[in-house]
Amino acid sequence: MGGTFTMGTDKPVFTADKEMPARSITLPPFMLDVYEVSNNEFGLFVAQTRYVTEAEKFGNSFVAEYFLSKETKEGISQAVASAPWWLPVNGADWRHPEGPDSNIQTRGDHPVVHVSWNDAVAYCDWMDKRLPTEEEWEMACRAGKEERLFPWGNKWMPGGKFYANIWTGEFPKTNTGEDGWEGTNPVTEFPATKYGQKNMIGNVWEWTSDWWTSAQVDKVKKGGSFMCHMDYCYRYRCAARSQNTPDSSAYNLGFRCAKDSAVV
Repeated sequence: MGGTFTMGTDKPVFTADKEMPARSITLPPFMLDVYEVSNNEFGLFVAQTRYVTEAEKFGNSFVAEYFLSKETKEGISQAVASAPWWLPVNGADWRHPEGPDSNIQTRGDHPVVHVSWNDAVAYCDWMDKRLPTEEEWEMACRAGKEERLFPWGNKWMPGGKFYANIWTGEFPKTNTGEDGWEGTNPVTEFPATKYGQKNMIGNVWEWTSDWWTSAQVDKVKKGGSFMCHMDYCYRYRCAARSQNTPDSSAYNLGFRCAKDSAVV
């Protein structure tokens, strides 16, 4: 990939997120992985390097209350004031997505979660790759389509078919799983874009290499996740963006790698 495309939008949904303006961006050749990094892949990295994620070092990470067992929820009182469905769970990490009583035995092909920006950079370095810039990520998401909401166009379900995994139902109380998944889905699921990538929107938020502002406090993440719903977080659009501190981790946050390319 590479060349010129239109980034951003003149019709922002969240003006505070600085989705606007639409502007022409020219990028040198680059490659972006087809898939988000999976648990199996991250596991190989950990096995060979003995890497310890920041969530493991901190001893906790954020998980949506909906996915927690009754036993895990007991005794947890702290929550995010603006998003009370998020709970800090002791023992939640990439191996235990919903806390210590959970595991990834049947989710090897699902995207790794509870990985910070720093964790993602460490993995990419090990692979002799890097995180994509926000511009590269958005170019890949748009897949050659100008001024469109999603990688495939403006209609959410063309032909009545799901092309991505978001929250279906009433957030945060009921998730119907109509798209086939309540939580994350395998990185190989759903149709690829015209550029070949899968799950560019939905499934998990993806880290990029860019800072949110010149203050260099937060890093940009793109794509939305399986927890996004139009009623509160309509950020599963190519132009949408959000942010977290580089040491943050969460139940719906992952990444994919990129690298420079000699040809377009």
